[in-house]
Amino acid sequence: MLQKTVAGERERMGAARPVSTERDTRLDVFRALCLLTIFINHVPGQYLEYLTHKNIGFSDSAEAFVLISGFAVGAAYGRKFVAGARLALTLKAWRRAMTLYVAHIMTSIVTLAIFAGAALYFGRQELIGEINIRPIVEQTEQGIVAMVLLGHQLGYNNILSMYAVLLLMLPAMLWLNAVSPRLLFAVSATLWLAAGSFKLVPSNFLDEGYWFLNPWSWQFLFVIGILCMNRVRAGGRLPRSPWLVGLSAAYVLISACWVLFSWWSIDISFGLPAVLTGFDKTFLSLTRLLHVLALAYLLAVIPGLSQLARLRVDHPLVMIGRHSLPVFIFGTILAMAGQVLLFVTDKDAIVGTLFVIAGIGLHFVYAYYLDWLKEVAVARPLAAA
Repeated sequence: MLQKTVAGERERMGAARPVSTERDTRLDVFRALCLLTIFINHVPGQYLEYLTHKNIGFSDSAEAFVLISGFAVGAAYGRKFVAGARLALTLKAWRRAMTLYVAHIMTSIVTLAIFAGAALYFGRQELIGEINIRPIVEQTEQGIVAMVLLGHQLGYNNILSMYAVLLLMLPAMLWLNAVSPRLLFAVSATLWLAAGSFKLVPSNFLDEGYWFLNPWSWQFLFVIGILCMNRVRAGGRLPRSPWLVGLSAAYVLISACWVLFSWWSIDISFGLPAVLTGFDKTFLSLTRLLHVLALAYLLAVIPGLSQLARLRVDHPLVMIGRHSLPVFIFGTILAMAGQVLLFVTDKDAIVGTLFVIAGIGLHFVYAYYLDWLKEVAVARPLAAA
């Protein structure tokens, strides 16, 4: 009798899940597309890299991922940061930041092991000179401390650390938003402009460089995502002016032409700070910021376009987006192995492309596995009842 009850409960849960309307899957789908694109771009030198949208615009998947993260945080925290709940939400955000920090350290260590192991196995010591590994090898004691204190970052291992800092800042963002959304926007914009104008950025310990993704700059995009989601959740709507649609489409088109035809020699600085007229990723120049916002706006307001991403909760893309952190870690480690493979095969683009295709498939397999684990965890208490 008990077994029939448990089996019936499982059937009920399984049947209900695909048609659930409680979760808007669009963010999961777009987040999944970002994760897959980041993986592809993190294995440079293979053919699929040329099909990602970084080749037809100023921004890439990193900007899209941070904006989507702002949307998600706005949905999860925005209307809950009220008197009596602020301490709990602050601790929750900081706990998540610590999780991201640990994940960053773990992926960095695994990356070191992959490159060092390949250098030993294949006798290719040149691998130690890749992705900013050499300073750690040459200054081991200082390098380990620097890596743990986020004072040294390996190439392609720098998104999680930046995002962890954003979550540490989140309680202050939510408090400013509770006072006035306009105040939050003004403070965030001022910090972005000051960081870009005066090069305010966390420094590296082992050289004279700094973080590749500056959190004082990227927080502005994150805050914009939070504010937009809060507005929608409060019953507001994005303006649907034909002029805004036309300007956004024109900007996206100009950006595509700029990249495709390599118009980088055109000087548009007019004596203004580079953060306003340049194309720098570290300080999130205005050109990149406007590009990702224009793309997001077009997806949001063009009838039916964003609805294409409203998929069933058991769709493979939704599964990847739902498990974004473990999938991102998995993709990063896989990409590091792909970089080593390309290196030891002397940049064989065909081998690299086949590896990336297989890696994309493994992303879906891993997402299914994570969903299966979750189902098992739900079923065990029922079986023990």
